[in-house]
Amino acid sequence: MRSPNPDLSASERSQKSTLGHVAKRAGVSPSTVSRILNGTAKVSAAKQAAVEEAIAALNFRPNPAARSLAGGRTMSVGVLTQFIDSPFYGEALRGIEDVLHVNHYVPLFVSGHWKVNEEEERLTLLQERKVDGIIVLTGKLSDDVLEEMSHQLPVVVTGRHIQIPNTHGIVFDDFRGAKLAVRHLIGLGHQRIAYISGPLDHVDAAQRLEGYKDELQAQGLPFDPGLVIESDFQESGGYKAMNSLLASRISFSGVFAANDQMAYGARLALSRAGFRVPEDISLVGFDDLPHSAFTLPPLTSVRQQVYEIGAMAATAMMSLIKGEMVTQPPVEAELIVRESTRRALR
Repeated sequence: MRSPNPDLSASERSQKSTLGHVAKRAGVSPSTVSRILNGTAKVSAAKQAAVEEAIAALNFRPNPAARSLAGGRTMSVGVLTQFIDSPFYGEALRGIEDVLHVNHYVPLFVSGHWKVNEEEERLTLLQERKVDGIIVLTGKLSDDVLEEMSHQLPVVVTGRHIQIPNTHGIVFDDFRGAKLAVRHLIGLGHQRIAYISGPLDHVDAAQRLEGYKDELQAQGLPFDPGLVIESDFQESGGYKAMNSLLASRISFSGVFAANDQMAYGARLALSRAGFRVPEDISLVGFDDLPHSAFTLPPLTSVRQQVYEIGAMAATAMMSLIKGEMVTQPPVEAELIVRESTRRALR
């Protein structure tokens, strides 16, 4: 068992630490400690370090209710996801939660299920909880709705470029990511490449389809609408889409699925139909979810850095809450090549 901190006085060790104890140990005023905790203080690095050392040494845990009264904040951030049980959104939520935890904030998660009326209803629910800001993970909300909300509190949204005061958008290059996937398959000699799309009323799905078509054109290959089938970003959707492609008897040697979950379903359908991956058909996904490195075979996929996008969203929110400018590098696409793709048979 750890021994008490020898640098603390007997009185400090014998009672629960308070903001006053932290201030005394750090050699600053209680109001300075409060402002540092609320992220509104502009102090020297030395004072900041002294307060952080005192908090750690005294094992001080701020009282959220007291901080709310003192700073007009609830120390909570609302997060509108689409499916809270999705492996994709789960990674983003983990990134958000980790960054908020370091900043002494807690997230409130709600799901919109890609239905604009549900998303608007959940936003109202979060605002009623007096959250200090809202992070929106993609979704169908209009820019007008986000702008109206930004008049009340900071907003961070992923999956779209947005230029509205008190908001920040995080955009992933879905177009380039799709081009990388198709370029990889063509580079392996595949000329008939099927594409399993997400719902085309989703911006990211539409951009991935455009990337698929653009790379075919860039490589001098024709676009065949018969090789494209729209699905729903779910494993079951990928399974059904692949069965439809096989039933059509259209020829293809490579498959690009617009997300890893649909690639998992497509892989199962191929296996049950007697096709081997990658010996008979090469398969590429999109997102590079953690499980994709452990499927049989391990899945080649376009990495979207989902955890990092969640962390970036939470970091941007902390800056907006403090009234700071947000500057973040763009999220780049990267192809992760594994054993689900191989050179096409001649």
